[in-house]
Amino acid sequence: MSGFANFAVSFTIISVLTGCLTSYTIGLKGGGPVVITWGWPAVGVMTLLVALAMAEVCSSYPTAGGLYYWAAKLAPRNAAAWSWFTGWFNFTGQVAVTAGIVYGSAAFLNPLLDDRFGYAVSPGHTFLLFAVLLVVHALVNQFGVRLVALLNGVSVWWHVIGVAVVLGVLAFKPSHHQSAGFVFTKFVNQTGWQYGFYAALIGLLLSQYTLTGYDASAHMTEETHDAARSGPRGIVNSVLISIVAGWLLLLGMTFAIGDYAKAAAEGPAQIFTSATGRSLGDVLIIISFGAQFFCGMASVTANSRMIYAFSRDGALPLSGVWHRINARTRTPTNAIWLAAACAFVLALPALWNYTAYLAVTSVAVIGLYIAYVIPTFLRLRQGDAFERGPWHLGRWSRPIGTVAVLWVVLISVLFMLPPADPITTDSFNYAPVALAAVLGGAALWWVLSARRWFTGPKVQGSAEELAAIEDELKGIG
Repeated sequence: MSGFANFAVSFTIISVLTGCLTSYTIGLKGGGPVVITWGWPAVGVMTLLVALAMAEVCSSYPTAGGLYYWAAKLAPRNAAAWSWFTGWFNFTGQVAVTAGIVYGSAAFLNPLLDDRFGYAVSPGHTFLLFAVLLVVHALVNQFGVRLVALLNGVSVWWHVIGVAVVLGVLAFKPSHHQSAGFVFTKFVNQTGWQYGFYAALIGLLLSQYTLTGYDASAHMTEETHDAARSGPRGIVNSVLISIVAGWLLLLGMTFAIGDYAKAAAEGPAQIFTSATGRSLGDVLIIISFGAQFFCGMASVTANSRMIYAFSRDGALPLSGVWHRINARTRTPTNAIWLAAACAFVLALPALWNYTAYLAVTSVAVIGLYIAYVIPTFLRLRQGDAFERGPWHLGRWSRPIGTVAVLWVVLISVLFMLPPADPITTDSFNYAPVALAAVLGGAALWWVLSARRWFTGPKVQGSAEELAAIEDELKGIG
């Protein structure tokens, strides 16, 4: 992959047309326009600090193992344990973000299919769409890295042009726009909690969930030219551009709100159709869904590469199965299908739990961001002993890294809290349960077995190692 293709993977997974739109109702209910408008740049700045700290480490260790490989290299002692748990946090977050992206796109598409073909909006129908989309994403990824790279390149321009089209239509087509006072100061609390400040904090999940997945540039470094520079640039540039594009998109959406109650209940699709009419609204839905499709595809790509890298080190059950490379397509086919299957299982509660999507996004944020900052925390402990790569932060490394770690501690606690009151089986945030099940299992496996044989990641990225893999695949083919 070129440096641009590497950037395209992360930019596509962040996908403001996916995260901003599929989780927009979280902001509408948790704080309303003021939290959406000002929460986005605030969270964006903190996310950029996390990305900068991650990019510096990526430049020193460009490998598909990414975060858990970095943890092993940076830990002063107990390197295998740091690597093990970083990898499991990353794996959990990757699976959750794939589930969140694809389920969100299914929920976004369902109203259009209902309007045009009578495919009624229901948890069962949405989940069936989710399952079909997962299968399609897995098939596309199975065809090969060149196809994925091509589609990711298309995706960048689809997102840029798509955001411009959506903003242009929402700016000029509606006969009525909300006032600036509404967009920049209106507070709404539909969480059921009486504490407005708490509701506003819950609403920040819209921004933080959208700005995830940029570790994909690190996972693709073994397939990228000049990885020590291209990987870090891909991480930082994808976040920077997404912050600007996402804020413009959110402002355009919020100015176009007509009936607030319907928008909060039905989501952005309702805003599109009510503001622009049925036909033009459907066009905006299709443009947005196209971006969401690219996003889901790229998420499966990054997830499968992480699974491939983690399993080649024996850290997943049946690792030998997930580490196999398809001789024809040169892709980790089994890892691709495992990524899809795990996402399917994680989203199953959506059939009966109406806050399941929020729970999935919470798992994604917590799992990924803890994995993001563990290497940063270990890098801070190294101080001047850290060996910098060609891309680094210089004297800003310590203050940026410190703030990044503190931010992740805050959001990890925040997004495990209950989002709605009263707390029932229908509204329960099962994020802590999902995290405890997966990470508790990983901890038990470590104590009972893995600590005796897991020695950390094995790098396969030198010219000689890659040539040996190619020779083996040619022999199989």
